[in-house]
Amino acid sequence: MSALCRESGILGLESSEKSGCRSDSSNSEGSLDRLLPAVATTLSPRKRTTSQCKSEPPLLRTNKRTIYTAGRPPWYNEHGTQSKEAFVIGLCGGSASGKTTVARKIIEALDVPWVVLLSMDSFYKVLSVEEQQLAKSNDYNFDHPDAFDITLLVHTLRKLKQGKSVKIPVYDFTIHGRQKEWKTVYGASVIIFEGIMSFADKELLKLLDMKIFVDTDSDIRLVRRLRRDITERGRDIEGVIKQYNKFVKPAFEQYIEPTMRLADIVVPRGGGNMVAIDLIVQHVHSQLEERKLRWDMAALASAHQSQPLPETLSVLESTPQVRGMHTIIRNKETSRDEFIFYSKRLMRLLIEHALSFLPFQICTVQTSQGQDYDGRSFHGKRITGVSILRAGETMEPALRAVCKDVRIGKILIQTNQDTGEPELHYLRLPKDISEDHVILMDCTVSTGAAAMMAVRVLLDHDVQEDKIFLVSLLMAEMGVHSVAYAFPQVKIITTAVDKKVNDLFHIIPGIGNFGDRYFGTDAPPDWSDDDLDDPCY
Repeated sequence: MSALCRESGILGLESSEKSGCRSDSSNSEGSLDRLLPAVATTLSPRKRTTSQCKSEPPLLRTNKRTIYTAGRPPWYNEHGTQSKEAFVIGLCGGSASGKTTVARKIIEALDVPWVVLLSMDSFYKVLSVEEQQLAKSNDYNFDHPDAFDITLLVHTLRKLKQGKSVKIPVYDFTIHGRQKEWKTVYGASVIIFEGIMSFADKELLKLLDMKIFVDTDSDIRLVRRLRRDITERGRDIEGVIKQYNKFVKPAFEQYIEPTMRLADIVVPRGGGNMVAIDLIVQHVHSQLEERKLRWDMAALASAHQSQPLPETLSVLESTPQVRGMHTIIRNKETSRDEFIFYSKRLMRLLIEHALSFLPFQICTVQTSQGQDYDGRSFHGKRITGVSILRAGETMEPALRAVCKDVRIGKILIQTNQDTGEPELHYLRLPKDISEDHVILMDCTVSTGAAAMMAVRVLLDHDVQEDKIFLVSLLMAEMGVHSVAYAFPQVKIITTAVDKKVNDLFHIIPGIGNFGDRYFGTDAPPDWSDDDLDDPCY
């Protein structure tokens, strides 16, 4: 393997049969003579028949676990918009060259949150009836640029790079068509886009910050394709070989292999080439560091000092009753039973106060005495509650008590204890929420980071900003300013506003950890900070 510099200045790794790449590839796959009979005779249950596995939601990686999440990156500025565009890696290579394996190796080695893996396979065009028949007989060319919906792909990748949510079609290879349900995918810090024609369109190339070509021996690619199409897509060996000779091999030579010259890095042997993957990861890390995709809470707090509270804020009148309940729930000596009881009372008052800001229209009804009464009725399509887990979930009973048949959605956002940045772990929203008036519930708002992320997610689902009502028992001034500055049309409703947030992003004087006190999950004194995973701040 020889190394040489590409036009972009990034290190390139060139493959050569003379340098032993063919024999290395053969060794990594095993003997072709042994593999081919197994491919021809083994028909195991299909493991993947759609493109869904290749277009997973953003991958959240932490030191303790790896989970998939329909996530939202935390890198927003004080305006509520993504401060920098995502870093997009383009992965190109022949069919079954190992692009997805390389992508997953990069994700694993990067070890950064919020990585989207987007597959070009999701964007095959919808076939006509005649084309469907050709596809069934292996006479349709899926390896031509015209087989892909490039317009939709460019539009989707551009929106993802801007940090916006997108709808991704799910392609079913067994029926050669898209499924009815599309997937929602959110923006991320790194986007890995892989496909056989990743470099075949000029508009796509403009969106790629780094271009990688996976170069694998043609014999190995054929064996992998045979194994995949037979075991996973229900094809027969004759049909696979026919399609390979008629379309796949000519398309590689005409459209794919020539684009290798556009690559910044060429990776011989695919996912087994850890030297190349390490070089890629180092470059991506340096680019992320240069872009400084971080949430600067200290700067945000400093910017909002001594500013008047925004007009979009409404604080429940501090009557003796309200102040008395605050005295009880703020007192660290208050028992859990009393804490829950008076918190619930305060939540009920807060929710009823929040409902007074909903739009109403004059409605004349006739009383039992036959007299007209000029009343008011809700003027809107529907009211939906969305709780920020876990503490916000405690406000759901109060909302259900005053709004009959209200729909409830849930968002789990946790604050990273090391960085103070919000991380979205779970999302479940009712369908057709875009025209609803949304009561967004969280018991405490300190920096406003989690609330801003939740609002951003609602906007991604086409909820109108002026129809979002952020409701919280207690807020810090910093959180109020952050939300109001980023989303000036969101109505902010609370029972009290405290002035300070300490270095741990806790409200001062505050209530304490509301979730722990309410659910009785206070950490024992012998627990370390590493054992805590607190979403409440």
